Amino acid sequence: MVLLAYLKSLFILQLLMGFVFVVSGLIINFIQLCTCILWPINKQLYRRINCRLSYSLWSQLVMLLEWWSGTDCTLYTDQATVDKFGKEHVIVILNHNFEIDFLCGWTMCERFGVLGFLLYCEGTRFTETKHQISNQVAESKGLPKLKYHLLPRTKGFTTTLQCLKGTVTAVYDVTLNFKDNQTPTLLGIVNGKKYKADMSVRRFPVEDIPDDEKECANWLHKLYQEKDALQETYNKEGKFPGPTIIPHRRLWTLLNFLFWATLLLSPLIKFACGVAVSGSPLLIIGFIIFLIIASIAIRRLIGVTEVKKTGSSYGNQEAKKEN
Repeated sequence: MVLLAYLKSLFILQLLMGFVFVVSGLIINFIQLCTCILWPINKQLYRRINCRLSYSLWSQLVMLLEWWSGTDCTLYTDQATVDKFGKEHVIVILNHNFEIDFLCGWTMCERFGVLGFLLYCEGTRFTETKHQISNQVAESKGLPKLKYHLLPRTKGFTTTLQCLKGTVTAVYDVTLNFKDNQTPTLLGIVNGKKYKADMSVRRFPVEDIPDDEKECANWLHKLYQEKDALQETYNKEGKFPGPTIIPHRRLWTLLNFLFWATLLLSPLIKFACGVAVSGSPLLIIGFIIFLIIASIAIRRLIGVTEVKKTGSSYGNQEAKKEN
């Protein structure tokens, strides 16, 4: 286990994984561009192909969480809700507090074969500054202040629900937290650090959600007040209420990554060996410069997810003026 942890911390392995993700992404995006010719001919075929291609890319990040870091994910929900997973079109609402919350959401979706749509009604990640602004907005609108969430932006949710009427049959409310007050980061995942995620999942049939835009917005505000209460319970008891289910990992994410790694790393390693034995100082220096640039690019890519570097100028009028 110590050796495995050491290997996961090696920067060269992290760099190679980043190389696989970026290059495979470019290849997949190019193939997706080529499939545009199918749109006027067969829209359904176009959607199916692009769905599979998107899965091939984004499931590589799921692989990092599931197989590389070995992060555990426990669901707090009832069996009746679990039985519907993967058998209906839904909107998933997830709280936006952590750097890897989207990745935990994707992981749960993937384990049930439905890797796809998530909605962050808060519009941006939770920070103390944004929380203060959110409470000021709540006070000005006569709404209850939330302790652990930002005030939801209702327009996007109500519009999405209206547009997907007849397609979506339910809304899944997901509240995510981590054991022992862990603050997970994508860099921690890349370094192989293991986290323990808990997710409370509640199902709301679409027919139980008001059609009127104002009433629907009020429903969403009430939902976030309930999410706040769930978070309070978790902080006090260290768990969410209700039965627990631990879905099994699927091999598809790992096999998909191994496919791309074999396809892309074989020629790269062969080229690196050729450079090493060439004896050409110019070629060797050029390859080293390439590795340095690649390492900086990967670090910047990871840095995009850092809470302090992301998010909108939520409610900040001064920031909006500067922009």
